[in-house]
This record gives sequence, structure tokens and C-alpha cells, in this order.
Amino acid sequence: MLKKLPVGVDGFKKIITEDFYYVDKTMFIEELLQNWGEVNLFTRPRRFGKTLIMDMLKNFFEIGSDRNLFDGLKISQEKELCEMHMGQYPVISLTLKDVSGEDFSSARNALCNKIGKEALRFRFLADSTKLSEEERAMYMQLIRVGNDNGAIFTVPDAVLVESLGTLTQLLARHYEKKVIVLIDEYDVPLDKAYQNGYYDEMISFIRSLFGNVLKTNDNLQFAVLTGCMRISRESIFTGLNNLKVYTVMDTRFDEYFGFTDADVDTMLAFYELTAYKNVMQEWYDGYLFGKAGLYCPWDIINYCDKLLADRDSGPENYWANTSGNDLIRRFIEKANQTTRDEIEQLISGRLIQKEIRQELTYRDFDSTIENLWSILLTTGYLTVRERISAREYKLAIPNAEIRDLFVTQVKEWFRDISRADTARINRFCEAFPAGDVLRIQEMLHDYLWDSISVRDTAVRRNMKENFYHGMVLGLLQSRENWLVISNAELGEGYSDIAICTPEKTGIVIELKYADDGNLEKSCAEALDQIEERKYADGLKRKGMKKILKYGMAFCEKECMVAMTE
Repeated sequence: MLKKLPVGVDGFKKIITEDFYYVDKTMFIEELLQNWGEVNLFTRPRRFGKTLIMDMLKNFFEIGSDRNLFDGLKISQEKELCEMHMGQYPVISLTLKDVSGEDFSSARNALCNKIGKEALRFRFLADSTKLSEEERAMYMQLIRVGNDNGAIFTVPDAVLVESLGTLTQLLARHYEKKVIVLIDEYDVPLDKAYQNGYYDEMISFIRSLFGNVLKTNDNLQFAVLTGCMRISRESIFTGLNNLKVYTVMDTRFDEYFGFTDADVDTMLAFYELTAYKNVMQEWYDGYLFGKAGLYCPWDIINYCDKLLADRDSGPENYWANTSGNDLIRRFIEKANQTTRDEIEQLISGRLIQKEIRQELTYRDFDSTIENLWSILLTTGYLTVRERISAREYKLAIPNAEIRDLFVTQVKEWFRDISRADTARINRFCEAFPAGDVLRIQEMLHDYLWDSISVRDTAVRRNMKENFYHGMVLGLLQSRENWLVISNAELGEGYSDIAICTPEKTGIVIELKYADDGNLEKSCAEALDQIEERKYADGLKRKGMKKILKYGMAFCEKECMVAMTE
């Protein structure tokens, strides 16, 4: 039987013991031990395997863990390293990815519950003879359960900000060994706080919590933190001089978050899906971390799982429902005409050159459009193609999946802003039954100029036409008492757009993309097609008394409209 694919499973022990397919990233452990700083921060986009890496570390280092979990994996070949480090440390492991709330109090309670549940894993500390009575009392404070303000654990603020530091002290005393601290998704509470208006309170709290465990802590062996964003040292890591940061720009550890080409080849061969390699490259490859080219593992696992059920399945956008996609919308809304042109270049497959700031505070995010380029890079919506200097990089959209996200957000943004101006869109729609070609052409030109073209210079002509088709269709569909049909079967073919109005006026529209820039010729071709395929006859059979035929031609942001009756 084939191994199960770990869709949504990020527990290392569960993947190994329940025979899920595992892409071996255990040599991360060796590199970490060779290069570790006292505090190590890894920033990568979501869905690139950070949580699984952190759980692997916990299972490797923690005292009492199952050594058999690593049998047959690459790290097991490093006998001396395993003998020296496997199962040799107390480990505090905390994920902050669910720490959120509409206000600071509810987020603080969620954080308190996370820490309280982790502290409960060390229940033996309550009876440890190696601790003093006062130290045992300190531990009991961390796990005190009550019903105060909706929190499971009732821990005073003064105790909570010291909690992780206290745990390292007690565990080090009990085991007589220094402690490893793992904090996954460290930046999520700050992100949620910024979105909900309690950022100052949360950042002050997190700064104290982290400072007490990570700064000048003699009980700390080392710490590993992961997150999406590299939050500036001044805002959260003040005075922390022992911090080593590994971003998507760094060559160290570059191959461990994400799937390499070799990883994907091995997986596809295992499941006999090698024939799908090209489509996976097009849709899910394209990320560059350091010098390693990588696929998004979440996408590969999900698409492989879908293909095992149905070999005819096409690729899907597995990022489409993630919470971070509103970042693209926010970016588009803030964009001026120059930035919109840059977005068009990215969508068309070209590169843009930008200065990247790797350290930001959340307040910096919206202060200037230039900072949003850096955020799009660190969150995986853009990737590096070439380094120009220490701060200048050439950026690109990594693959078809992310391009599809941009296109979707652009279309939704344009639909919303165009429909919000009801007077303008009414003038546009009214021009069609009136036969006002000049007004249609001028307003279409204005809409094209205001919008962001999502055409791709590398795709076929009919796919370029789809963009303009969708744009015109969206504008006309705002007219609620019109029957507006896309790709309607009329006469002897399928017209691009057909409209029936209550006044019995039928409108048929054919659109063409003028690859050669000859708009007049393309307009004539569109009108000829309407006649040749007898689209008007189909509207007459629907009861329309008057028929207007429109040919539209487009080339980039230029357009021409012609009409016959």
C-alpha cells in the first residue's frame, strides 16, 4: 500500500508512526548544531513546513522522546551527533499561530492558555525534590486553572511575562541541563494585534515575555523561533545581541523549508505521478530561498493527493483561501499609477527592481507603498530572481498559482471600484442601446487606464482577449434589469457577450485582441464574425426588435469600438 499523504498534518511523530509520506529534512538538525546562535530566527512564508521542522526538533532533542522515530532518516547516519544530542535536553515548545483576539484581553488570555498547557507537560515539577518549596510554588502559579475573564489559566501579568524564563529555570534545575526553547509563528500575535488595534499593548507584552527567556538567560541552551516577518530588533528584540536571523535571502538553511526539485521528483516517482512534473513546476515551483529553488510543499502534497483520487484533475489554487491574501488587495488599493504599471509587468511575467527592507515594524507596513514590496516578498507572493546589491533585488511572481491570486484580486478590486461609481457606470451602459460609439470608446479607454491589465505577454491571443472580455462583461452586468450572457450560443456560434434589454433592444459584442496593434482591422474582423455566424438571428429569436452589433478591439491600454445595426 502507498503511504498516505500528510494533508494538513504537521506533527512529526504522527507522520512517522502512522506511515505518512515524509520528505526527509532531518539534516537541518546537523546544520543547526554546526551553526547555531543562542537565539535563531527563521523567517519563511506560511505553508512552507516551519511547524513540521519545529516539531521534528522537539522530537529529536527532548529528553524521553522516541529515538526510533529517526530510524532510517538521514540524521540517523550521524552516529556521534545523535549519541551526543538526541534526547538530551529539556525542551519548551510553543506555537503562537492561534494567539489572536478582537482585543488585547482576549489575545492575552489565548497566550496565557498556550503557555499554561505547555507548562502542564512538566507536571512532575510540582513534586520535584530537586526544586525548593518556593520553586515548586512558582511552577504551580503557571498552571493555576480558573475561570477568570474567559481564560482557562488564571495567571497574573507579572507571572505571565516571566513564565517562559521561569520554566527554563525550573527545568534546568530539575534536569541539571540547559533548556532548548522552540517558538513557532512568533509574529502571529503581533499581526493580529495590528489588525485589531491593540498593537502597542501586545508588542510591549511580547517584548517582555521574549526578553525574559531569551536575553541573558543562563538556563538557555539555545532557542529557535520561526515566523513570516522579520520584526525589527528595536520593536521586539531590544537588547538581544545573541540573535541570528535567517531570511529567504540567506543561503544557510536554504533548502530545508520547501521542497527541492529532487524532493518533488522522488515523491512523484513514488506515487507514479512523474507525468505531472511540468504542470507542478508551472503552478507551484519558482521560489528562490538563498540559492535553492523550491516548491511550496503545501501545494505539492495537496495536488498529489488530488491526483491519486483522479488522474484527470487539474491544478488548483491552494493559497486562495488563506487569510494573508487580503495583503494583495491592500497593496492594489494603495497603488498609484506607477505601481499599477509595475503590477502589470509582474503579472505579464516580467521582473521589477526594488529596494527591500528586511526589518520592519507593523507600523511601517502601510506607511509607504515601497514597504509593501518587502512584505510581499517575505510572505511568498513575490520571489527574488536576481540580487543587484545589498538592498536591491529583481523580483517576480513565482508561479501560476500566485499569478492567479493577483489576477483574482485585481478583478475584484476593479469590479468594486467601478461599481461604486454608479453615475459613471450608468453612463457607460446607457451608451450601448443608444449606439453612442464615441462615448463607449472614450469611457472604455478611461477604464483601461484606471485598471490594472492582467494580460500575460507570454500567453495566446485568445487568453489575452479573456481579460478584456471579463472587464467589459463585469461593467455591463452592473445593469440589473438587463439579461447579460457571456459566450452565448447564438446563430451559428458563440458570441462573446449578448444583451437583451426590457425595451427589446438586443446587443451583441465581439472582442478581439490586436496583436499587431491594428485596432481598425481587428474591429472589422469582429463585426465580420458577427455577420458570418449570424449572432443577430439568435437575438431576434429571443424577441429582440432592434439589434445593435459592436466590434471591439484592444491592444494593451488602447481600444477601438465600431458598431453596425
